Amino acid sequence: MTETARPTDSALIIHPLPPGTDASRADARLEEAIGLTIALGLEAREGFIEPVRKLEAGTFFGKGKLETLHERIQALGVQAVIIDAALSPVQQRNLEKRWQVKVIDRTGLILEIFAERARTREGTLQVELARLTYERSRLVRTWTHLERQRGGGGFLAGPGETQIETDRRLLATKMAKLRRELEQVKRTRALHRTRRQAAPWPSIALVGYTNAGKSTLFNRLTAAGVLAKDMPFATLDPTVRGVRLPSGRRVLVSDTVGFITDLPTELIAAFRATLEEVREADILVHIRDLSDPDHEGRKADVESVLTALDCGPAHGQPLIEAWNKIDRLDDEARDEMVWAARMAAGKSRVAVHPVSAVTGEGVAQLLEAIDAALGREDHRISVELEPGQDEVSAWLHEHGEVVSEKRNSKTGKLRIEARLAGPDAGRFRAKFGALLNDGADA
Repeated sequence: MTETARPTDSALIIHPLPPGTDASRADARLEEAIGLTIALGLEAREGFIEPVRKLEAGTFFGKGKLETLHERIQALGVQAVIIDAALSPVQQRNLEKRWQVKVIDRTGLILEIFAERARTREGTLQVELARLTYERSRLVRTWTHLERQRGGGGFLAGPGETQIETDRRLLATKMAKLRRELEQVKRTRALHRTRRQAAPWPSIALVGYTNAGKSTLFNRLTAAGVLAKDMPFATLDPTVRGVRLPSGRRVLVSDTVGFITDLPTELIAAFRATLEEVREADILVHIRDLSDPDHEGRKADVESVLTALDCGPAHGQPLIEAWNKIDRLDDEARDEMVWAARMAAGKSRVAVHPVSAVTGEGVAQLLEAIDAALGREDHRISVELEPGQDEVSAWLHEHGEVVSEKRNSKTGKLRIEARLAGPDAGRFRAKFGALLNDGADA
């Protein structure tokens, strides 16, 4: 990866506004870009929105704007300029030459943050592959010795092979090695997933925009203690924990990487193995930060990524919205949000629940909603147990919801009505099928 600015450096953040761009989200996008810059460890010296009449193929900005921006960069004395847009390799190289500072586009910025956040072997591999994919197209900018050619004899380069050809070949070799290692990681993850499915417990995936509060809610549900900080991409490596719902049903809940506007395609491809946790989930819980002024835009961004992953309601996957951070709202705004949640739930098939992951408000109702959604596929069974068949009663209490228990005072027999999830009902039939009363749904 091209060396980025040092963490002690300062940066100017520019959010360009080309023709036809939705200006209503410009302020939110600029604020997000500033947050990403700070998350990388740079000092955000200044940030502003810059209208662009016409995109120049070689420099992105026109000549006049290039000079005006150069003067601003010199006046601020920054070492880096963040352009909150996707730059071509040529544009990035030319801007660096013109301004004599490090220029980082949106994709490069996000990739650098991911590189700092990754902790597990899988996360590190995924980020490195994404970085190399991005870097491969920027060799024309990265190397200053492109005109040189390696002469004959060595095994790394034949006669007349240019340095850039050698570098591209070395990159391709490294990327192939990373893909092989990731395939092994993917097979290992698939084995773990198969074992979990054999348990079998339903799976719940928490999804949402970065910094929406997924990890904070995950910690409240599971007491897992994963990193939950007020910064973008605090979570990269997925964590899975078991949770018992109000009915007694056990489920697996996974915390996932946050989504973001214009998530680089390199990252979607590299993190596909991780995001399979989302695709395989029985229910998605979309955590939304309702204190964010641009929360509707963030919702659209998340739905766009879900669609790219072939999951979500459009693909038959149940989804529940958790409207988070209600503790940050005043009483009037909170009342309006609760009313809006009821209206939204009435207009669509998506359940909506206001919550605060920090205070715990609304979390119990969210768990009940998850329980109810899973319960639509439940099986109700009825058994009559002889005295001494405590093993069966204990099994039902552990794996399902016991609706009623009634002991016959004369015979000592215990009649139990219970609700079991589909897989558990199948396991009960295999283990204790002879005890089922006629007509029991198992």
